[in-house]
Amino acid sequence: MRLAEKYGDRPAEEFPMLFQRILQNAVRDQHRRTKVRSTWTTLFSSLSGNSDEDDDRDPLESMEVESTGKLAGTPHGQLEQAQVLAIIETEIAKLPTRQREAFLMRYWEDMDVAETALAMGCSEGSVKTHCSRATHTLANALKAKGISL
Repeated sequence: MRLAEKYGDRPAEEFPMLFQRILQNAVRDQHRRTKVRSTWTTLFSSLSGNSDEDDDRDPLESMEVESTGKLAGTPHGQLEQAQVLAIIETEIAKLPTRQREAFLMRYWEDMDVAETALAMGCSEGSVKTHCSRATHTLANALKAKGISL
């Protein structure tokens, strides 16, 4: 579809090369998207409780202690988890506005790149850049505080 939409006016001799490049880019994008989503889904799912309840809630305000953790059922485990959530919330608040918006829309609201770009009024490339910078900043901030999830 991309080939026909964007390059339909090109000579037929260029189609194989263009198709190959479009396919390579789509595979790379999917791989990156899966890798980043997996990282953040794992991170937040390890901190959240049941997700089959009301999805309109704020994830940080409604996190429940998961019983699979070694100390999750103990008061000490609950305190540690609450502290980690507070640190994550603080680090997200420190992000530049556009990075925070893109990060929250993409990974918490589960919007795709096109929807996020439309909501933010920018290009899809800008959304990808903002999300990448936000995830790297958050990962480094958590690592600097000794948090590994």
